[in-house]
Amino acid sequence: MAEGRNSVIISIFSTSSGNGKTVTAINLAAGLANEGYAVCLVDLDLQFGDIATYLKLKPKVTITDAQIALENEEEDFDVLSYLTEYSYKNSDGKGVEFFVLARPPFIFDAYGIEIPVVEHIVNSLKWFDFVVIDLNAAFSALNLAVLDLSTIINFLGVVDFLPSVKNFKIGYDTLIRFEYEESKIRLVENRSNSQKLITGQDVERLIGTKFYHQLPNDFPSINKSIREGVPLIFSSPDAAITKSFIDLAAKYTNKHVEEETPAAEEKKGFFQKIFGKFFG
Repeated sequence: MAEGRNSVIISIFSTSSGNGKTVTAINLAAGLANEGYAVCLVDLDLQFGDIATYLKLKPKVTITDAQIALENEEEDFDVLSYLTEYSYKNSDGKGVEFFVLARPPFIFDAYGIEIPVVEHIVNSLKWFDFVVIDLNAAFSALNLAVLDLSTIINFLGVVDFLPSVKNFKIGYDTLIRFEYEESKIRLVENRSNSQKLITGQDVERLIGTKFYHQLPNDFPSINKSIREGVPLIFSSPDAAITKSFIDLAAKYTNKHVEEETPAAEEKKGFFQKIFGKFFG
């Protein structure tokens, strides 16, 4: 764990696109913020991330600007200057606010984002209670570096037919082979109640571990949330999926979270080992 870090870093990771990573990241961040915690939501799906679009934000600064500033003036670098505030308040005066670190504005800018810079930026967010990170669907060097930094890996999947089950198992097995602690990996099944021939219990038996959380299927509520640019907790407060996200957030606000989750410094992650081997 980085020196002086107080934040819990939760990475939302999947090995397939379209599994609901961004929806999960946004609504988990909103749920945590709604409980009164200071939350930063980081979009590290650098090419095709949708967080700003979902929330109808128009960031004036992004991670690209943060990298330029960090390279030019590391001693004076203030990560808060490169965050965009999301704030919502309904007619009853209830609302939520959290900060967003937006992805690069153009796809070609994504190729210029450097791993040490991302690590520095993530560690600079230590004053937030929770940092929620939306990753893209790949075992890339960047993702592995961020997973190394993470307190918790929410490994998300939709397991509705055999190829998706195979993909999910391969992804989980790969995380284990990279020597991430099993207690650090939280399996989350999305669209768990959709009509399918394969049950969650079937998948649990195949993988050999249970789902940490299961999110129900609710396309109408999610579409409404996206159209309005408002997290589910306010756009569809009574929906089953909203309550499920509230329950997921609650699992991470207990005091025992840090105790049951291994610190990053206790065991080096895969990317740290490879980096050290070739560049140490």
